[in-house]
Amino acid sequence: MLQIENVVSDRGSKYAVSGGPVADRDAVRDFLRDLTRAKRYAKATHNSWAVLFEDASGNREPLKSDDGESGAGNVILRQLEAAGLVNHVIVVTRWYGGVKLGGDRFRHVQTAVRSYLDTINPS
Repeated sequence: MLQIENVVSDRGSKYAVSGGPVADRDAVRDFLRDLTRAKRYAKATHNSWAVLFEDASGNREPLKSDDGESGAGNVILRQLEAAGLVNHVIVVTRWYGGVKLGGDRFRHVQTAVRSYLDTINPS
């Protein structure tokens, strides 16, 4: 599991990103359980995530969760699809800072995912 903390900080909200390879839904569940064993992540306001599964035949199945951050799972999923990253879960964690961010929250999710993708696939 790769964790990158303090990716974005805006108006009190803080973002982190985590990820790792997963083979199936059970592995995603285990990944999320392991992540939230850390008290800091268990108390986060949102742990939004997505994964794009691909089987041996090349069939793809998206799976995502907004965890209360409406639309965040879709933002993560689109970036996974664009990067061609399959069988790999990415979780964007947000600790709410007391101020609504509006559309900026989606840019922050994108920034977090981009930071993760750049870390695992440096150009």
